[in-house]
Order: sequence, then structure tokens, then C-alpha cells
Amino acid sequence: MTPSSDPATRRTLVGAGTQVATEVSINFGSSIAGLLIPIVGSVVVVAVRQIITAIAVLPFYRPKRAELTWRRLWPALALGVVLATMNLSFYESIGRLGLGIAATIEFLGPFALALVGSRRLLDVVCAFVVAAGVVLLTGTAGAIDPLGVLLALTAAASWAAYILLTRQVALRLPGLEGLSVASVVATVILLPIALVVVDYSRLDWGVIGLLVAAGLLSSAIPYSLDTFILRRIPPRLYAIITSFGPVVATVFGVIVLGERFTPVQLLGIVVVCAAAAVTIATARPRPRSDLESTAETIP
Repeated sequence: MTPSSDPATRRTLVGAGTQVATEVSINFGSSIAGLLIPIVGSVVVVAVRQIITAIAVLPFYRPKRAELTWRRLWPALALGVVLATMNLSFYESIGRLGLGIAATIEFLGPFALALVGSRRLLDVVCAFVVAAGVVLLTGTAGAIDPLGVLLALTAAASWAAYILLTRQVALRLPGLEGLSVASVVATVILLPIALVVVDYSRLDWGVIGLLVAAGLLSSAIPYSLDTFILRRIPPRLYAIITSFGPVVATVFGVIVLGERFTPVQLLGIVVVCAAAAVTIATARPRPRSDLESTAETIP
């Protein structure tokens, strides 16, 4: 039996290939959002993104009314607030920094989470390397919008919170029920603001079509596929593939948005991704909690 014909290997290859496709989908959707932000504003783009996600998952993963208790749902409710904050701050930073730089700074969130509690010298070295990469990216090409950097860092912190809350949601709610609740919460937060700030004269069928495409590519499709992917590949491989997201974002920033980077900035992006990948790939497995072990036995 060749390695590619082994069922476990095939499952891993399919999962990894799907994860690569979701990275392309997310960043292509973000590049479309970059085109829309100057037209309708980031609040409208994010609101439509959340509406599309809710429409995609609610019909299939709607919690039962009897199960709508605070103790069970609080992580999903908090996740909705984090989703709204993360996506809005990220898209605002795209408008000020560009997709490639914003995506690289945002990735500092999950990278910092991977370093929490680590005492390895390699992780300390990688942290300094990542810091150097960010300096190369933001400090060597003239004026960088400080508010844009702050917004990207807010998105980074929100992404770290998203990871922690998603873990809680996965243990408390089956399937994509947690995502459906979070999407409704994020929509309730953002939609009233979007309805007030949108310039209706700028809306036409072309813009609406791009808004729907951005929502599908950035949220509905990749979020829905995450469960499929994580059943086929280990979390470490998932994280390694995700660590190259800023490179994918940079490519779409150049192709779709016409962004330009200096060689030093490109080096900074590669350095950040490579250091993060090394940290994640060499991390020791985290001890499993009793709660996680018990959750895996529940059908």
C-alpha cells in the first residue's frame, strides 16, 4: 500500500488541501472587501458578511429553544461580540494599511497565543524574529498610519479571543450551533449601525453582488468548512497552514487591490510567517483536560 492510498493519509491530504483552499477563499474575500470599503464603508461590509454567515448556517444549526440557557450559550454570545470587533477592526485597518500589512499584524494574535506559557528558548528567539519582521514591515517604508496599526492590533487581540472562545463553544454546542448564535449576535450589533451609515446612492447590483461574494468567501464557506477540516487534520497542521495566511493576503493585495511592497516589507511578511510556522510546528502537545476528553465521547 502506497502512502497516498492509506485511508488516514488520504484524509489528511484532503483536509490539508481544503484548509489551503479556505485560506485562499478568506483572503480573496478580504481583497474584494478592500475594493468595497471606499464605496460603502467597512461597517456595511462586515454587517453583510455576518448576515451571509447567519443565512448560511442558521437553517441547519439552529439551537433548540429549550437549550437557550445563559450557562450554555455565554461563550457563543461572547464569540459574536468578538467576531464583530475582529472583523470591523480588521477591515478598517485594511482601508488604512492595505491587506498585506493588516493581515500580517493581525496574525500576531494567534502567534502570541501560541507563545503563552512557553519557556523554550526557541520560542523566545522566534518572538524576537517576529518582532523584527513587524519592524521591517511597518517601520521601513515611510509613514504608516498609527490608527491603522492600532486597529490591526485590535483585530489581532480579537483573533486570539476568537480562538479561545471557539474552543469553549466547540465543547458546549454541537456542530455549528455556536457559530450560528455568534453570527446572529454580531449581526444584531452591526446591522443597525450599517443601516444608518450606508450611502444608499452607492448601492447597485454590482456592489451588492460583490458584498455577497465577500460574505460567502470570507465567512460562510471557510467557517462552515472548519469542522470538516479539523476532523481530518491535527490542530497543529491546521495552525501551520494558517500561519501562511499573510503571504496569501499579500498576493491578493497585489493582484486585486494593486498594492505595492518594498523588498524589505516582503521580507518582513515572510519572516513573520516563517517564525510563526517554526513555533507552531515544534510546539509540544498541550495536555488534554478532562473536559476535552469527556467531550470527545459525546456523540
